[in-house]
Amino acid sequence: MAGYNIVTAGDISYLSFDIFENTGLVKHAFTTRRGGVSRDSFRWLNLASHVGDDPGAVVENRIIISSALGFGIDDMVVGQQVHGDRVHIVRKEDRGRGARDFTGAIPDADSLVTNLPGILLSSYYADCVPVMLLDPVKKAIGLAHAGWKGTVKRIAATTLKVMGSAFGTDPARCLAVIAPSIGPCCYEVDQPVIRSFSGAGFDPAFLTKPSGDGRWKLNLQEANRLTLVEAGIQPDNIVLAGMCTACTPDIFFSYRGQSGKCGRMASLMALK
Repeated sequence: MAGYNIVTAGDISYLSFDIFENTGLVKHAFTTRRGGVSRDSFRWLNLASHVGDDPGAVVENRIIISSALGFGIDDMVVGQQVHGDRVHIVRKEDRGRGARDFTGAIPDADSLVTNLPGILLSSYYADCVPVMLLDPVKKAIGLAHAGWKGTVKRIAATTLKVMGSAFGTDPARCLAVIAPSIGPCCYEVDQPVIRSFSGAGFDPAFLTKPSGDGRWKLNLQEANRLTLVEAGIQPDNIVLAGMCTACTPDIFFSYRGQSGKCGRMASLMALK
C-alpha cells in the first residue's frame, strides 16, 4: 500500500502517487467517491456522464476535481470507453471534448495519450483496472482503461507502443501506476473468461485461484503489471496500489459491489 498519499481538497479526497509527484512534471489524481454533489447510488463524487446520473451534478463534480488540480473543466478530455484497445492521440483541438456532454467525447477510446501540457486526460472506473503512464524523458502521458477484455487485448502495451510511435517513448524509461480496481479477493469469473486469458498467452495458473462450481478468482491487477513488464517497463518503475474497489465501498464505487448501479472514479493526468 506504500507509494501513494490520500489528498484532501475541500470535501473531496483523491490518491496521489509518489512516483509521479516526485518528477514534478505532472498533475494527477485517482479519485475516490468522497465529496461531490451526486445523490443516491451515484453519491457523491461521480465523474462519469454515461451512467444515468444527473448531468448537472456530473459537470459540477468535474469542475470540483479539475479545480483541485489547477485546471478548468474545459481543459479536460473524455473518451467513450467500450472495453476495446483503441488509443487516441490527444491534440490541441481535442481540449474539452466530452467534458460537459458525453456525446462530444472521443468515440471508441479506451486509452488517451498526449505530449501537450495543460490538457487534462481523464478515464473512468468502477472495478476495471486504471493504468497510468508517464514518460519523463520525452514528456508524454497516457491513461488506459483495462477491464478483463482490455487486459486480454493488452491495452497497456498498445498504449506504450502508440506513445513510442508518436512521441519516441522508450518503455524502459517510463513510470507506471496501476491504480485501485477490483482485486483478486473479489473478482470471480467463469471458464470462458479463463479461456480468453489462456488463449491470449496469459498463464491462468499464475493469475487465478479456484473458487468452486467452475469459477475462479482472477488477478487483473497482476495481469496488467505483467503486461507492462513484458512491454519493457522496469518492474521497479511500476507502482501497484493494491486496493480493491469492491472491498472498500466507503471509498470507491464498485460495479459488482453495487450490482451495476453506481458512479465512477476517474484517473486524471496532465503535463505541467
